[in-house]
Amino acid sequence: MNPAQYAEKGTEHAHQVALFMQFSLWFHKWPALKWAYAVPNGGNRDPITAARLKAEGVKSGVSDICLPIARQGYSGFYIEMKKPGGKESPTQKEFGLFVSSQNFLYKCCTSWKDAADAVEWYMS
Repeated sequence: MNPAQYAEKGTEHAHQVALFMQFSLWFHKWPALKWAYAVPNGGNRDPITAARLKAEGVKSGVSDICLPIARQGYSGFYIEMKKPGGKESPTQKEFGLFVSSQNFLYKCCTSWKDAADAVEWYMS
């Protein structure tokens, strides 16, 4: 299954998985992409798990994906992943403004392809 086929499920999860599938196809070209990671801030959790994660430092609004790779004059790249038609929350926008002020690129992407295009530009 390729990234586009996986993303056909239409969920934010599917689009994010498709993006990481694309990263694996680019490892030969950009080995540093192996250090891209997802931040487990979203999702529905039972109250005990939610409390444990909050105690560990999980924060509302932090972007879904981080590329800790300096390129294009930026220190790294944060991606807020949304399914098509999705919108950022006010806290996500606030996080984006903060990391932008700290010399990170920030982008809210509404599909795996939108994110892949941004990452391809960033890594080039």
